Amino acid sequence: MVEVRLRAVRVDLQSNTPVLLLQETEGEGRTLPIFIGTPEAAAIAYALQGVAMPRPMTHDLVRDILTTLDVSVERVVITELRSSTYYAELQLLRGSERAVVSSRPSDAVAVAVRTHSPLFVADDLMDAEGILLAIESPDDDDDEDGEDGPDELVGQFREFLDSIKPEDFAG
Repeated sequence: MVEVRLRAVRVDLQSNTPVLLLQETEGEGRTLPIFIGTPEAAAIAYALQGVAMPRPMTHDLVRDILTTLDVSVERVVITELRSSTYYAELQLLRGSERAVVSSRPSDAVAVAVRTHSPLFVADDLMDAEGILLAIESPDDDDDEDGEDGPDELVGQFREFLDSIKPEDFAG
């Protein structure tokens, strides 16, 4: 498994679709882009920004139920891409008992953000679908930590999408 971090939740301006950018924490810095729904993007963004809602959102409710049952989210894993649909799982731990719950990636990431759980992508999925986005040159001082900002990453991903053709996916 490849550990990733949530690099950004942005809206692709051309398609007006939210996209999660999950970037590996070690290695080449590949990024797995996953297009998600607007409500799920908002739920993730609210959690990242610490927005307090007057009543718990669904992902807050899931977190609260897990906490009440003394269950922790050991990790979230994006497991596969099947028929253009990504799959994920919540790997749960209660004492020494483990359980796995299937989930949509957007919901799994929303829960992970709320529970401060690590994110992973299956090796074969990252190998097949991860893209290597260009890194700024060391001479470019726009970003103090030397990394591209989320808008640059989305722009680079858009350029990648614009350059591919259906035959690139032929087996």
